[in-house]
Amino acid sequence: MRPPFRADHVGSLLRPAALKEAREQHARGEIDSAALAAVEDAEIERVVARQEAIGLKAVTDGEFRRSWWHLDFLWGLDGVERNELSQGVKFAGVVTRAEGVRIAGRLGFSGHAMLDHFRFLQAHTKRVPKMTIPAPSAIYGRPARPPIDADVYTDLDAFFVDLGRTYREAVNAFADAGCRYLQLDEVFIAMLCDEGYRRQMLERGDDPDTLLRLYGSLINTAIADVPDDMTITMHLCRGNFRSTFMGAGGYDAVQEVLFGEIAVDGYFMEYDDDRSGSFEPLRRLPKDKRVVLGIVTSKRGRLESRDDLLRRIDEAARFADLDQLCLSCQCGFASTEEGNVLSEDEQWAKLDRIVEVADEVWG
Repeated sequence: MRPPFRADHVGSLLRPAALKEAREQHARGEIDSAALAAVEDAEIERVVARQEAIGLKAVTDGEFRRSWWHLDFLWGLDGVERNELSQGVKFAGVVTRAEGVRIAGRLGFSGHAMLDHFRFLQAHTKRVPKMTIPAPSAIYGRPARPPIDADVYTDLDAFFVDLGRTYREAVNAFADAGCRYLQLDEVFIAMLCDEGYRRQMLERGDDPDTLLRLYGSLINTAIADVPDDMTITMHLCRGNFRSTFMGAGGYDAVQEVLFGEIAVDGYFMEYDDDRSGSFEPLRRLPKDKRVVLGIVTSKRGRLESRDDLLRRIDEAARFADLDQLCLSCQCGFASTEEGNVLSEDEQWAKLDRIVEVADEVWG
């Protein structure tokens, strides 16, 4: 069976204490980059073994070498610089660190540290190594537009052409490195389900429906040349920072483009509470694609009961064939290095429950 698997997970995992301490020591200049990498290597090997022991068929490195789900990747692209913001992004009751991107040159891809991150993962697992990177919209979709050097891009059309080309080169580089399971983390298509966010886009001069089709087109450009044996999934999320969120709203506003125009193989869809609406948009799911139901939450430690998960899967199966469904958490456990508000034991219990229920439902 190709991915996504019946029991799967989004990617990021809570950073263990040893890794957090090493990163703090590195930031203070107490250890060098080689010493930090040695701790990362050891903790990734440990977390890979734990995923394998649970029974997951696809494993990740937990995103242990990253600080953010998206910025570490974007900062590694040609033409992109770190940018200190006046304030972070507002979530429900909390604000992120004030970091972002600045477009200072022509976008391009001439290599990336995450290629080596993937190679390390691949060399240390007997399961399918899964790589996650932000979708192209991550560079543009935050409520405040990123600063773009006017001497480099006189209009946005040229910027988006280069963005699509850059992503296509990046995806092809992962394919060349041996990656056969790549996930694009797509927050800003999911955020277009939120009326407040759509108003923000209009106020800054962007039409939400135009952005929706643009973001879908950029994904299609990025994955246009992948090998036949490579699976591309997209993960939809309305924000995940310290167990809080950015947006709410059912998938109705994006379902036509999501299921009718984007050429991915599967979708990880957030469905852990009422913010995500009903399962009804799954009626549009093409027969050759799968949806991974994110009905287990990564935001809270309480373990979902087997019966509740079976009931929710049955509800979803009213709108899409059961054979097209899989099971996961709605998001990662640590989209940023701060992590969500639950313990590692609670995290592993949830992943174990996902495997248990998936085995019962699909065998």
